[in-house]
Amino acid sequence: MGDGEMECFGPAAIYLRKPERERIEAQNTPFDAKTAFFVTDADEMYLKGTLVSKEGGKATIKTHSGKTVTVKEDEIFSMNPPKFDKIEDMAMMTHLNEPTVLYNLKERYAAWMIYTYSGLFCVTVNPYKWLPVYDTVVVGGYRGKKRIEAPPHIFSISDNAYQFMLTDRENQSVLITGESGAGKTVNTKRVIQYFATVGAMSGPKKAENVPVKMQGSLEDQIVAANPLLEAYDLLEKSRVTFQLSAERSYHIFYQLMTGHKPELLEALLITTNPYDYPMISQGEITVKTINDVEEFIATDTAIDILGFTADEKISIYKLTGAVMHHGGMKFKQKQREEQAEPDGTEVADKIAYLMGLNSADMLKALCYPRVKVGNEMVTKGQTVPQVNNAVSVLCKSVYEKMFLWMVIRINEMLDTKQPRQFFIGVLDIWSELV
Repeated sequence: MGDGEMECFGPAAIYLRKPERERIEAQNTPFDAKTAFFVTDADEMYLKGTLVSKEGGKATIKTHSGKTVTVKEDEIFSMNPPKFDKIEDMAMMTHLNEPTVLYNLKERYAAWMIYTYSGLFCVTVNPYKWLPVYDTVVVGGYRGKKRIEAPPHIFSISDNAYQFMLTDRENQSVLITGESGAGKTVNTKRVIQYFATVGAMSGPKKAENVPVKMQGSLEDQIVAANPLLEAYDLLEKSRVTFQLSAERSYHIFYQLMTGHKPELLEALLITTNPYDYPMISQGEITVKTINDVEEFIATDTAIDILGFTADEKISIYKLTGAVMHHGGMKFKQKQREEQAEPDGTEVADKIAYLMGLNSADMLKALCYPRVKVGNEMVTKGQTVPQVNNAVSVLCKSVYEKMFLWMVIRINEMLDTKQPRQFFIGVLDIWSELV
């Protein structure tokens, strides 16, 4: 696609493909493949340079910064001609190695072109800023185009899956994987946004198939599910009660504590101080790239758009508040016994109120649980560590069951009852780079 054809993407075009002028200049830039190499560097990882000499298994390189270094021959790597700079599919490179891949991603990132193909895969570099490459104009630009006919984008991956499903009449899947913070969830949202938008364009809307209590179009409802699921989404369950120094618990806890809805704080008996809640304040409290007030507004609005009743909405928030309070319960050991007993009931009273329980019954169940032995139920004593562990297990269990109930309810409310033959599965999964 030339500059003229890129106009279909509107203002987003400059973030998707380098202009023709730049491509022509790169093709005419002098280049000597025999002397152009990358060399390893302790600070920058790799540097561009010119080969000065090779002798005895050693190579002397003069870097573009003016530094001359001598390294082993296996520590230098061939460079690609300038015409390959910012190439859209790295599988097309003449020399495909670690420095050429990293250099290409870095150069494209510097131009805010965050999507790059690598053969069958689409590599995304998180820009940590909003880029105008996801509006309906861009959706229209990618609709119906083959992968080679448009610049790399998550929308292209989505459209190809959609077209393959229609033409091949087979189920499709989109796998989004990467480290924590790589942008998996955002791109998952974009995939769903694309399918929702294209699906809404594909045929007339049948209002009679949408439950009356649902607000907005089916597209709005599908997209709205993301802020809610992202706020509550299941990381490792252990993060409900424990976080490493660089980790954060679930976003919903910090969203509630912004105080954006003072009446909600009062209803949940919570404060705006995270350190009042030991279970969720062990790691990061705030994240620079996340505006918790804006995220909370999106979460709260999503609950309404998806059609949860007022009672269901306040119940979700109450259970969330109860989970936050769990870490504040304290227990002590009885004198001359290993049996634990409550060290005050103030926090337990708050939890019981929010969960609709009797406080005394809840504390008794934690300190003196009934277990089945053979065919009989017997009361078992608990030490302080055992009770604390039981509190942790209860807390995680309540959160997990609440989240799974929300997922079931969302799926029920999004079900239009229209006939279907095929589907596209979208999987957002964490992975650790080795």
